[in-house]
Amino acid sequence: MKAILLAAGKGSRISKTINNVPKSTLLINNEPLIHRTVRILLSKGIEVAVCVGYEHDLVEAALSDLSVRFYYNPFFDITNSIASLWFAKEFINDDIIIMNADVFLEEKILDDFLKTDNSVAMLVDKTRTKVGDYFFKLDDNNCILKYGKQLEPSERSCEYVGVGIVRKNFINTFNAQLVKMVSNQDHHKWWEDALYEITKDNPIPTVDVDGFFWSEIDYYDDYERIIDYINQNKQIGE
Repeated sequence: MKAILLAAGKGSRISKTINNVPKSTLLINNEPLIHRTVRILLSKGIEVAVCVGYEHDLVEAALSDLSVRFYYNPFFDITNSIASLWFAKEFINDDIIIMNADVFLEEKILDDFLKTDNSVAMLVDKTRTKVGDYFFKLDDNNCILKYGKQLEPSERSCEYVGVGIVRKNFINTFNAQLVKMVSNQDHHKWWEDALYEITKDNPIPTVDVDGFFWSEIDYYDDYERIIDYINQNKQIGE
């Protein structure tokens, strides 16, 4: 099992508030968020790579004591996550978790997500349909019918957590689509778009966080939510 954390973006919605440091390096219980995530993944025997770009030295420094492979996207300011993942395509050859590096997950969420035996799956929160960043509309089998930031409230079944998994039996298909899209200059798209393109006839299954805590840091309020949660549940953040 492998994992790739996407940490190349600037995070323009919050950057000025946090003195322009990468969101993933913000401290959670005196530990950089990305360090906590990588530490947990490594403890489960998962090999980890990180896609870096904006202020990559700070991200790499935050992980200097851990065994991590880095892939640098020099075009981070004019491309999106699909391009960052393309630079790491050699690493994608086994069961793999792909996640945004600014996501805080209660460890139980990750443990449950790893149990899915689907070739592809996305992590979601069904309790969040009114406020959020990116939403899915699901069918009766909890598979994705529609997706996007602009879904009408009536079509929202859940919020996307920013974590996906691709199993080894689907890796070659996924990698081929990744290369195809970047070759077609679709480098402005998200990595998830590669999955959507190749699963049109077989909707992607989802796994719900089932009430456990998570947060993606898009705004400073999100960071404060994590800090408040940690202060109330010290044992989870340690």
